[in-house]
Amino acid sequence: MKNFQYVNAPDVEDAVSLLQEPGTKAVAGGTDLLTELKERIKMPEILVNLKTISDMKYIREEKDDLRIGALATLSEIELHRMVRERFPILKEAISVTATPQLRNAATLGGNLCQSVRCWYYRHPDVKCWLKDGDMCYAEDGVNSRHAIFGNSTCIAVHPSDLAPALIALDARIRIAGSEVEGELLLEEFFTLPTETHRQSTLLGAADLVTEVIIPHRFGPSNGVYLKAMERATWSFMLVSAAVQLEWKGDRVREARIVLGGVAGKPWRVREAEAMLQGQTLSEGLAQSVGEAAVANAKALKHNAYKIPLARNLVKRGLLELTRRKA
Repeated sequence: MKNFQYVNAPDVEDAVSLLQEPGTKAVAGGTDLLTELKERIKMPEILVNLKTISDMKYIREEKDDLRIGALATLSEIELHRMVRERFPILKEAISVTATPQLRNAATLGGNLCQSVRCWYYRHPDVKCWLKDGDMCYAEDGVNSRHAIFGNSTCIAVHPSDLAPALIALDARIRIAGSEVEGELLLEEFFTLPTETHRQSTLLGAADLVTEVIIPHRFGPSNGVYLKAMERATWSFMLVSAAVQLEWKGDRVREARIVLGGVAGKPWRVREAEAMLQGQTLSEGLAQSVGEAAVANAKALKHNAYKIPLARNLVKRGLLELTRRKA
């Protein structure tokens, strides 16, 4: 790990100002960044500590939504009464994220903004395209954990469990900074890396996530998060599926289906969602929706298993919501 200066930010404005200095990075829980520092993937001159900003750590119930500060820990969110009662999909996503010890430290903002887990990116001696190199080594290399959707030079997948669940809930995100400012849909916050913006979010170097807002649109027990992993705990997803349904009687009024572990950003499958609108959910329909969810998938040399895995997770999620409703 390279030596660095450690600065406590008293408020958001000061943090944004400090981050405008070259060679400066923000840190909160540190569960992702510290591994990058130890492996010399990132070598900042200055670390700005965000955990001293008290007005970014809250979970607040309001009339039309639930507002969560970016510094709220995953454990605090998971245990919150309204999350457990009204947004079980988020509680389920957090429960399969890392370990209880890590969830005690990891923050909401950090989880949404974490770096990819690609082994080429994480190797300190490999300068891949995402680290301003010339090529993506995974494309012709070992790519069993990589993308089956999306058109980007980088084929690493976004690792957040919370992001698909929050997008399925139509969550919005607030950003403070010098390049991006204001509120937007969380779905729009994520982006596939491009030649001029080699990262998976819209954030600039001096931008911060300050808040996530979840609207009170869906009734309780209408969402499910399923995650396929190599082992039962402390494992990043192979594939995940966040499925959220709004019912009108016995028919589906509206659906959200968001896949994780399949693209450089959480991947919403609108064609599959449209098949559910106004329909009575059956096993046959769930199978067809699962197939539609992966219709445009394109496997690499080593990750074809992700296609049936994603298809079956969508089907299982839909049938589980039918069971819960009964």
